Amino acid sequence: MTANASARAIKPELLRTYTEDFNKDRANLIAADAAVSAGVLKAATDYRGVRALPRDFSIELKQGSITNQERSGRCWMFASLNTLRYELMHRWNLEDFEFSETYLFFWDAMEKSNTYLENVLRTLDEATDSRLFEAINESPADDGGWWQMFAALVNKYGLVPKSAYPESENSRNSDDFKQYLNSKLREFAAELRRRSAAGASEDELRALKDEYMGTVYRICAVALGEPPEKFDFFARPKDDDEDKKGEACKCKAEADADGKAESCKCGESCKCEGKSDAKARKCDKDKSDKPKTGKDERPQIREIGITPLEFYKKYVPVDVNDFVTLANAPLKNRPFNQRYRIRFSANVAEAGDMEFVNVPLDVFKKAALDQLTAGHPIWFACDCTQFALRKDGFFDQSVVRVDQLFGTEFTGDKAHGLEYGDSPSNHAMTFTGVNLDEDGKPNRWKVENSWGKDAGKDGYYVMSDAWFDRYVTELIIRKEYLDDATRALLTTEPVELDPWQPLTRRCR
Repeated sequence: MTANASARAIKPELLRTYTEDFNKDRANLIAADAAVSAGVLKAATDYRGVRALPRDFSIELKQGSITNQERSGRCWMFASLNTLRYELMHRWNLEDFEFSETYLFFWDAMEKSNTYLENVLRTLDEATDSRLFEAINESPADDGGWWQMFAALVNKYGLVPKSAYPESENSRNSDDFKQYLNSKLREFAAELRRRSAAGASEDELRALKDEYMGTVYRICAVALGEPPEKFDFFARPKDDDEDKKGEACKCKAEADADGKAESCKCGESCKCEGKSDAKARKCDKDKSDKPKTGKDERPQIREIGITPLEFYKKYVPVDVNDFVTLANAPLKNRPFNQRYRIRFSANVAEAGDMEFVNVPLDVFKKAALDQLTAGHPIWFACDCTQFALRKDGFFDQSVVRVDQLFGTEFTGDKAHGLEYGDSPSNHAMTFTGVNLDEDGKPNRWKVENSWGKDAGKDGYYVMSDAWFDRYVTELIIRKEYLDDATRALLTTEPVELDPWQPLTRRCR
């Protein structure tokens, strides 16, 4: 062994020192027993941290049933649809509703395939081992994405309810489908580059690409089934008065001295029977001779042969283009109060690349609080793996005390996590609540996930405000909740970023 090699090696005498130091500390032995038996996360769980994050919130939105992306990378799509279904449910007074995630999944696969082949045509002069081509070729039509990809799909293809295009085995578990789709796309890329080198014209190459897309459509249709061009929609709005029918009406005011009729909670007067101190009264309006049947008398919403774009424009009361991506990335080479665009990041080729505005944490958080306080959920992206308990539903460094378990502090900040790739955005979820302390400051956030009811507490997670500051990197905010300075940035010329730089990773 050379002298240089010896200097680089782990020295046997140091190994003896390490093991002696480890075994003479009782805390190390207890930690090892717990971690080896139960796993790192269970062994590191701090019950005091758990108790410090109760699951009640001063601001909380009523959402529909928990959704489940299962074994697919569609979190960004689920989170996006969860924000829209909330608006649809409350606009049309529905008890529950779910959009078809598979519908957009089909068109996302088609559009990503087309954009990948277009990007191949744009980079015919790039070597296959160049950094740019490697970034383009890494995952031609993978599952991941951002809000703006979702918006591009909705603008072009609309939306459908889940009943019109339900889940399939390959949407629930997408690995095999996407593996072979990506393999075929890379074959097409190689042939396009070979034809180009042999002198084929741009028109000839694009005609060949159109032919290839016929194969892509066949693969997607076989794996997922063809999406509907039109469908029927049926729903029953809630009956707000249903729980009042046939029940006693509690009067708002005490009976007056004359025992006259009082105002009922239902907004109508009822004749009080008995003494003036009676609390509950029977409303005259509920006394009916109409016989009761088992027929559902609620009003109906019925659509026959509606298209996905018609459905979106008629039933979704928000415009997906009225949202802005805010980022909080405290990087020296990503100054705050600047608009950025990520090259080669589109899924729909003609829709353009992904953009965001980088803002300081106080602006970032205020926008989130303003939107939640106004009664609207928020799409957000984060690193869901850091200091997180997936099964129990916690995001908090005070709950997952791996520092105590391993006897070492984890001191990296948000900039470090982004710059070194330690905590990139890898998952999208939805904020549906926040708790404000006595000073009006947030101390915990309610998170709707898309991992089914068995993850977290009935599908919901609780996040500490400190974890929000450290690991939440992107918010989708309605333009009306931006401050004037941030709104003004939307008209500035964006700084372009390369597709391998921080904040370019797709959420899955």
